[in-house]
Amino acid sequence: MRDLVELMVKSLVDAPEEARVNEVSGESIVVYEVSVAEDDLGKVIGKGGRIANAMRTIVKAAATRTDRKATVEILS
Repeated sequence: MRDLVELMVKSLVDAPEEARVNEVSGESIVVYEVSVAEDDLGKVIGKGGRIANAMRTIVKAAATRTDRKATVEILS
């Protein structure tokens, strides 16, 4: 799943070498923390947060195959 998030983020940004995805596992949820270059932050969030919400929807749908929930957090 981490690879999926990383692929989505790196395909959106201009500086894919600066994109980082950190996986934080909790008891019942996995949080994928995304950090990108400051110039690329708007491209990952999107207008009104549409791209960020779309990534969260994809990750939640992919997580239905596991017994844990998953979400994406975008760090500034």
